[in-house]
Amino acid sequence: MGSMCPSDDAPPPSGPLHGVRVVELAALGPAPYACMLLAEAGADVLRLERVEQRSPAARRVASADLLRRSRPSVGIDLKRPEGVELALDLVARADALVEGFRPGVAERLGLGPEDCWARNARLVYGRMTGWGQEGPLASRAGHDIDFIALSGALWPIGRAGEPPVPPLNLVGDFGGGGMLLAFGIVAALFEAQRSGNGQVVDAAMIDGSASLTTMVHGLVHAGAWRRERGVNVLDSGAPFYDVYETSDGRYVAVGAIEPQFYAALLEGLGLSVEELGPQLDRDRWPETKARFAEIFRTKTRDAWAAAFEETDACVAPVLAPWEASAHPHHRARATFVTHDAKEQPGAVPRFGRTPATVRDVPSAKEALGQWGVGDDAFTELVNAGVIAADA
Repeated sequence: MGSMCPSDDAPPPSGPLHGVRVVELAALGPAPYACMLLAEAGADVLRLERVEQRSPAARRVASADLLRRSRPSVGIDLKRPEGVELALDLVARADALVEGFRPGVAERLGLGPEDCWARNARLVYGRMTGWGQEGPLASRAGHDIDFIALSGALWPIGRAGEPPVPPLNLVGDFGGGGMLLAFGIVAALFEAQRSGNGQVVDAAMIDGSASLTTMVHGLVHAGAWRRERGVNVLDSGAPFYDVYETSDGRYVAVGAIEPQFYAALLEGLGLSVEELGPQLDRDRWPETKARFAEIFRTKTRDAWAAAFEETDACVAPVLAPWEASAHPHHRARATFVTHDAKEQPGAVPRFGRTPATVRDVPSAKEALGQWGVGDDAFTELVNAGVIAADA
């Protein structure tokens, strides 16, 4: 295969994870999101894709997938021993590996935790699944909506008398999945620095989405959350925490929970507590909500946004993803960026000294060189069909 040797062509330091190396075994949704977060926090992430994913047609489709940003991709045939050997050579130089297969698939490929630890005992092995690595459902197919249904996260989302509303795939895939995995990997990397040993990070979307409901469980135990959907403070039951249609068919969001914020809301709507009754009088909520709705329908969304802009009434315009970037607050903070001619959310979170950033991506050949695959080894791998020729 040729020699594996270090390269001095690594990118300049950027982000608090600079110097950390991660092998990503390409998967869908939450695992790529986790790897995007790691890469933009400075980690050197190398994405290993199936060879067929590097065809011209597949690459055109992939170019619009923003979850693949900030790290290079290499097409590799993991069904061939040479491909597995290359992956293990990369693992030997890595700090972490991320895979998003069903339980047992990585082991069948020869890239399970034990296979990798035989090359690198310090490796943190991140696993992203829906149901987890064990349990009666571990091997079953599923998607975000299934995981959050079983975890209890889906049930409370919706209005009274209506079915639960799927919150896109934000709760399972990304909040309870990708972010959990990224956090787990960083925590395990920190521990590995002290112990010298890697470990498996089992990041399951069903576990993560259950964790996101911790506050709801606490409110239930405290007697502050009724078990009916859509009748509580945060689930559209309260008039002061809901979405209202405006005269132009758009919407404003109201979150005036605290008394002083509620007072500012009433002032902006031209109402009074004497007229509506106490804020927390649940019996009056339907009547109050109807009154709010009537008033909000008298002006446009942007007119209401302007009216409440200088107040603490906690009223905000409901913006579509494709219009959010134009808001002055986002412009001031550069919340959205343009990269590769595509407007998109920027890197998060923000670090004061070692900023995260959406990164330019080197070619696969350059990336492999930075991971120690010399020119001779690279040519041999391409000629043998182990890695995609487009590299």
